[in-house]
Amino acid sequence: MKKIRKHFIFTGEVQGVGFRWNAKQIALKYGVSGWAENVYDGSVEMEAEGTPEDIDCLIEELNHARWAYIEHIDMKEIPVQGGYAFEIR
Repeated sequence: MKKIRKHFIFTGEVQGVGFRWNAKQIALKYGVSGWAENVYDGSVEMEAEGTPEDIDCLIEELNHARWAYIEHIDMKEIPVQGGYAFEIR
């Protein structure tokens, strides 16, 4: 299956709740590479690369997490980079 890469900005109660750590664990579960980092405005920025189905599963799990509250997700598709790991920045 063809891989894609998406860039996300998550807003809501997403910092100080283990969002990035959990995003990494879920990404590894689905074989998704990329990174996640806190942004000065309280949001979390993330890039995820994998199959569309695996990225959808990652976002679905993040959206239904009890440890965070995602108010809004901005998303855009970006060029594939070919990564093999998921990094917390």
